[in-house]
Amino acid sequence: MEALIASYGDVSSDSDSDSPPSTATARVPNPPPEITTPLPPPPVSLLVPPNSIDYLQACQPNRVRSFEHVEGNYALHVYIPVHIPATSKKEIILFLKKVSTLVPGLHVVDVDIPLDTLRKDDRKLEQIAVGREFHISLGRTVPIRVHQIDSVVSMLRQRLQLKKPYWIDFSKWEVFVNDEKTRTFLSLEVVTGGLAEITKQIESVNLVYKLLNLPEFYKDPRPHISLAWAMGDISDSMKRVVKEEMNKSSSRVSSQNHIFTCKFSGIECKIGNKTYKICKFLDG
Repeated sequence: MEALIASYGDVSSDSDSDSPPSTATARVPNPPPEITTPLPPPPVSLLVPPNSIDYLQACQPNRVRSFEHVEGNYALHVYIPVHIPATSKKEIILFLKKVSTLVPGLHVVDVDIPLDTLRKDDRKLEQIAVGREFHISLGRTVPIRVHQIDSVVSMLRQRLQLKKPYWIDFSKWEVFVNDEKTRTFLSLEVVTGGLAEITKQIESVNLVYKLLNLPEFYKDPRPHISLAWAMGDISDSMKRVVKEEMNKSSSRVSSQNHIFTCKFSGIECKIGNKTYKICKFLDG
């Protein structure tokens, strides 16, 4: 009896009555309570809508929201999709490997996989780090309401009509830090070919944002794609490493005056988890 009480507790202690138990109750103890294992918490996808800002934030840890969340808001991002050509991937992978050995804690952008785990496997490094779509941002990521979505897409399409194609030259490795100083990014910057056209497109997006009282883009925009990131503001140390590695490879880059070139293919915007085609240039 004492062993049972020690295992399950005094069953009479939770009773509303102060009277002692009967003789029968004393001889035959109540059955032990059923022991159940608590269920794990539900996944975040069941707690918040899949296209809300909370979902995007929860699925990407260590991200700091750049604006206060309000229920019913959707994150808007306007950008140019970029794919690195196969002929340029080998040189870019080599540079990433060198920098990652000198800057600890580098991760692949968006995928959030440490470069250290990919460095010994060139095939995986190419597939994950440079074999996917990148983005040149044409505006800040901002919150809009659901009733604004159709009008935002319509205004962007009106403002961003393309008359002729152009080429984008990524000519420089550069280091950027986000506004919150929580992440440092290793990026490829557009400083020559395509800069004028992209700047005009940024101005067009700013006009739409202004009509909606949304924050405009940086005063002096520097179009780029980001390939890797590290936690915190380590821009000083990363810039030193990048400068040294660029000097070592300057002869190769100067011979072609760019790291890689791609043709402008169009503009998209992402609202929540849905992507909208704003303009698309078709050859011919």
